[in-house]
Amino acid sequence: MGGEKGSADTDRDPRGFAVKFFTEEGNYDFVGNNTPVFFIRDPLKFPDFIHTQKRNPATNLKDADMFWDFLSLTPESVHQVTILFSDRGTPNGYRQMHGFSGHTFMWYNEKNEYVWVKIHFRAELGSKTFTREEAGKLAGEDPDFATRDLHNAIEKGEFPEWKVYVQIMTPEQVEKYRFNSFDITKVWPHADAPLIPVGRMVLNRNPKNYFAETEQAAFSPGTVVPGIAPSPDKMLQGRLFSYHDTHRHRLGTNYHLIPINAPHVSGEHNYQRDGAMRTDENGGGSPNYSPTVSAARFKSKTLPTASTAHRCNRSVQF
Repeated sequence: MGGEKGSADTDRDPRGFAVKFFTEEGNYDFVGNNTPVFFIRDPLKFPDFIHTQKRNPATNLKDADMFWDFLSLTPESVHQVTILFSDRGTPNGYRQMHGFSGHTFMWYNEKNEYVWVKIHFRAELGSKTFTREEAGKLAGEDPDFATRDLHNAIEKGEFPEWKVYVQIMTPEQVEKYRFNSFDITKVWPHADAPLIPVGRMVLNRNPKNYFAETEQAAFSPGTVVPGIAPSPDKMLQGRLFSYHDTHRHRLGTNYHLIPINAPHVSGEHNYQRDGAMRTDENGGGSPNYSPTVSAARFKSKTLPTASTAHRCNRSVQF
């Protein structure tokens, strides 16, 4: 997460865990981590946290003082720091690593009935980690260990699998729960919200070209399909804005049309037109504004708002 390109795969650091689903109703991005919590719960602190991961401007060296200065003054980080500085902070490759949404999301149906959910990807091989000594040794001997391990396993047909589970809370449970259910620095105890199996994920091929299918991949927690919506989690609300800006900077304004990101099952239906690297028919001659006669095809479901806002205004107080 914090390392530069080419940094050792065994460095002590959280790992991102992102999955893109190509559905008949558009793309859905799952954008999580290999830990169920995060360092902060206020998006205004995120730029400062990222600055602590950079190199010292005078020495150009990594600076542990910046890192610990920030964390020591940010008490909500204790949960994530405890995980990071256990052996869970140095996972043994990607095949033996779990993934978590961390954030809470809303699942709703056509009747506008809804629940709150957290999503878990649990590795079928189980969770395996390195000790500090093992991770340090591998960083020198094979800094690309995790990448090599994943590629070689898939190449040999030993496809890694994850079982997918959800935790569910009703609006009534969230209203009465003993802490803020939308706080990403906390987990939902399984005794209160047990894991419910919903499917599995199998990685059954390697990228044909790493740049085309991995370096150009763009994930955003704001890329959802009907039936899925954000929660009042403040960190999630901040991420809904920041990822799109990052992708425009990194890949260009039409990053969503790059083949690895394009909704090739449903096709794209929006009002965006023109811009650099627009290589398709650019929306043809259809109107690119709303309301129009054809606007109905772009409408999403109406989300439950009134009761949700009432509960969330009470629930997000710290």
